[in-house]
Amino acid sequence: MEIRLTAADGHTFDAYLAEPDGAPRGAIVVIQEIFGVNSHIREVADGYAAAGYVAVAPALYDRVEARVDLGYQQADIDSGLQYRAKVALDDTLADIAAAATEGRARAAGGKVGAVGYCWGGFLAAATAQRLAGTVDAAVGYYGGGIAAGLLEGQPVPAAPLQLHFAENDHAIPLTDVDKVRQAWPSVPVFVYPGAQHGFNCDQRATYQAQAARVALSRTLRFFADQVG
Repeated sequence: MEIRLTAADGHTFDAYLAEPDGAPRGAIVVIQEIFGVNSHIREVADGYAAAGYVAVAPALYDRVEARVDLGYQQADIDSGLQYRAKVALDDTLADIAAAATEGRARAAGGKVGAVGYCWGGFLAAATAQRLAGTVDAAVGYYGGGIAAGLLEGQPVPAAPLQLHFAENDHAIPLTDVDKVRQAWPSVPVFVYPGAQHGFNCDQRATYQAQAARVALSRTLRFFADQVG
C-alpha cells in the first residue's frame, strides 16, 4: 500500500509499504533504480515482506515530480537519467532516513536494513557511509558511481555493507570494482560471472535468474545476521 512520509527538512513524499503477515524480523528500505518506485521495486518490497520484514520503498523523485513509474525501454532510461540529475544526494539520504525511521517504528523498534539497485545501489553504499545508526546495514546491487563518488576522501562505511556487481556491466568496469575492494577491504564484494547490469530485474532483457537467486540468498543471510 502507499503511505506518506515526511523528511527532516519538511518534504512530504510517497512510499510503498509492504508488511509481513506475522511479527516483523526488522525492516528493509528498498531503494529504487532510476525508474522510480515501479512495479519491479514494488515486487522486490513484497518479496522482503514475504521474508518477514517491513519493507518501505521511498519515492525519491517526489522532490521533482510525483508518481514517477517508468519501464525499461530506451525512452524510460533517458527519462530516468533526467530525473536522477535533478535530485541531490543529501535530499535522497534525507528521504531514505525518513523511510528507515518509519520502518523501525512499524517493526516495533527492530533493526533496519537498506537494499538498493542501480542508482539505488550507489545510494545504499552512501547510506552505509552517512546514515549508520539510522540504518543498521545496507546492500547494494550494481551501484554505478561508487568508485568515482564515494571512495576518495570519503569515510569507510560505518554500517555493515555488502555489494553485488556483474562481470559484464556496461556501466561499471571491473577496474571500478577492484577500486572498491581495495578501498573497503572489510566490505564483502561479489561479482557474478557472465551477468550484466540489471541482472536482478526480471523485467529487463539482462535478467539472469541464477545470479539473482544467488545474490538474494547472500542478501537474506546478510540481513538475517545484521537486521534479524
